[in-house]
Amino acid sequence: MDKHLRFMTELIAPLRVPPGTEVKLSRDYDPGYTGQVAHSKADALLADGVALLADYQDRLAAQDTFGVLLVLQGIDAAGKDGTIKHVMSGLNPEAVDVRSFKQPSAEELNHDFLWRHQRALPGRGRIGIFNRSHYEEVLVVRVHKEQLAAEHIPAVADDGIWTRRYREINDWERYLVDNGIHVVKILLNLSKREQAKRFLERIDHPDKNWKFSPSDVKERHYWDDYQRAFEDMLSHTSTKWAPWYVVPADHKWFTRLATAGVLVTALDAINPRYPAADPAVADEMAQVRQELEAEL
Repeated sequence: MDKHLRFMTELIAPLRVPPGTEVKLSRDYDPGYTGQVAHSKADALLADGVALLADYQDRLAAQDTFGVLLVLQGIDAAGKDGTIKHVMSGLNPEAVDVRSFKQPSAEELNHDFLWRHQRALPGRGRIGIFNRSHYEEVLVVRVHKEQLAAEHIPAVADDGIWTRRYREINDWERYLVDNGIHVVKILLNLSKREQAKRFLERIDHPDKNWKFSPSDVKERHYWDDYQRAFEDMLSHTSTKWAPWYVVPADHKWFTRLATAGVLVTALDAINPRYPAADPAVADEMAQVRQELEAEL
């Protein structure tokens, strides 16, 4: 195994949520964790990871058999946008699709909750990124249950709706994997204290004011509710075919490095290959090669 790949594999091993475990974030996953990695080496290690990603992406596109869906979830200011920017910086943008899911439209609310996400899936040979995702339906909607009324779904007991949605999400993701779309899921795990620091930074720096919304601070009042929703989501939807990774988010440099590691190992599991040329095409290339050499 390549030493860079081995490093990435070992780096993310403690971050994987074993399927079937009951997660308690405050007990099981430290938002400030950085493993044994020195901050001074992070940039070089990330560059190695991005180079691996670029190689895998090229092969993924050439093979045109599998696709990759990266699901990024996290509380406000967890660093989703910055992670996408830094981790995907060395990839071919023509083969990467990024979708950010905001409040659903009237048309989207008139369909099942997975409808708009199904339409945004990456094709074969492509990497798709969901900046927030279908999991909002068991996070934000769970914390703010009044939003269910706008979805016009048949009546169901309050507790039953979440159990049902976990099952539906798991079934949908297994369907995607069975059809060649590799599902990679990352929760950026930010501490409440670090979130406050980042909000203050957005308020105090004019060039970051555009990132700040008073509604973000209002959501802090529901911090404990969100933590419970995250824990239930991780416990019920980390599966063998689509496991969750809880990536520490208090240190941006480690968040980006670990996210690259999760993607690298996912692509290594696919192990895309350049397709062999058709024999007839190979003969034609040999003929053309002789003609080109004759011109030199």
